[in-house]
Amino acid sequence: MVLKMNKYGLFLGCTVPVRAMNYEVSFRKVAESLNITLFDIADFSCCGFPTKSVSLITALTLSARNLAIAERESLTHILTLCNACTEMLTETNHIIKEDSKTSEIIRKNLNELGLSVSGNVKVKHIARFLSEDVGAETIKEKVKNPLHGLKFAVYPGCHYAKPSEIYENFDDPEQPQSINELVLATGSEVIPYESSCCGGGILGIKEEVALSMSNSTLSSIKDNSADAMVLICPFCNVMYEQNQKKIEKTFNTEYNLPVLYLPQVLGLAFGIPKEELGFQINRIKLDRVFEKISLNSQRG
Repeated sequence: MVLKMNKYGLFLGCTVPVRAMNYEVSFRKVAESLNITLFDIADFSCCGFPTKSVSLITALTLSARNLAIAERESLTHILTLCNACTEMLTETNHIIKEDSKTSEIIRKNLNELGLSVSGNVKVKHIARFLSEDVGAETIKEKVKNPLHGLKFAVYPGCHYAKPSEIYENFDDPEQPQSINELVLATGSEVIPYESSCCGGGILGIKEEVALSMSNSTLSSIKDNSADAMVLICPFCNVMYEQNQKKIEKTFNTEYNLPVLYLPQVLGLAFGIPKEELGFQINRIKLDRVFEKISLNSQRG
């Protein structure tokens, strides 16, 4: 693992600081355990994704502003926690390099802010970063408390590996395996299930459709006897954890399915105390998860 020459800026986006603090806290702890220094840039702002359907140029300019600030701060990488932030920043980088006409408009807008951008800062979701730059073998070496016996349903979300062309085809866009490999490195099991989009993108437009989409995935996970779901996107969490009770009520069913963020799973395997991984913020009790971990510890 050669990371010494790189400078990593942590991009929190809009949702994580408000609705997914456990995601941020747990990743910071995992990064610390891996001796990775993260830089916080106060000038980072919205990635632009929410305005994309209204004004593409506005969205791209907002995104490019963050990339320009990263360059100004001499960052080599921006590490993201949100799939939408990752997609927006990566797409903007791609456009800056490949679309001269649109790039000219973006650069003009940035010039008015006293900024410039080259598109050379690498944007990576933390899951991709942990897979490619750290590696599953290094993760495995860090494991102090193997999560044997735990069965996880890993949910990558729509934008983790799509559009594949802007992500350099780093993983299968339909069936990504890189997150599974990280989870498997903890000693746990990854179960198969049928999934679709979480529905979060249309939650504010057609709530009943969004809830139905999430319900379909939760139903398949239940049928395959998972102990918990593992996510890497805060808005997927809005659907699968924060709206799980509403889904149960709407469809007259019961899941009681714990939902963890990937760094929380890694942190548990690393032996980081659960009190330091933000589990007090998780909304669905993780009793059965912690019970299995406790049994593993007793077996030695």
